[in-house]
Amino acid sequence: MIEEREEKKGLTAEEIAEILPHRYPFALVDRIIDHEPGSWAVGRKCVSMDEPFFQGHFPGKPLMPGVLIIEALAQTGAVAVLSLPENKGKIAVFGGIKNARFKKPVVPGDVLELRSEMLRSRGPVGVAEGQAFVDGQLVARAEITFSILG
Repeated sequence: MIEEREEKKGLTAEEIAEILPHRYPFALVDRIIDHEPGSWAVGRKCVSMDEPFFQGHFPGKPLMPGVLIIEALAQTGAVAVLSLPENKGKIAVFGGIKNARFKKPVVPGDVLELRSEMLRSRGPVGVAEGQAFVDGQLVARAEITFSILG
């Protein structure tokens, strides 16, 4: 999927906020480790017990909701797509989610590695493959269709 490169092109949370419109509590990517605009991105989400969703999901047995893992993958992919100069100031929205699979629970203290790679695009619509890992083990994956709105 994504090969390692010598030159890193990471982004801080502040730089991500310049690309994505998401803000707390819905900004789900803490850092972009590396990316190639228009092609792929690798992000990181440090899962803290202070996340607001843990208050109700589930008391006494906190688990990160699967839909939020998918959202974090989508935000990672959106950084790749919206990093292209022609997409500056635009937003990416869900068009669909296919083949979502959840392999292991994500709990407070985990660090999610989020990988999103564009598979194809035509005009403002595209499809990306997302994979989420904790400690090198796959915890979730999905194929995400998106549209870019200007």
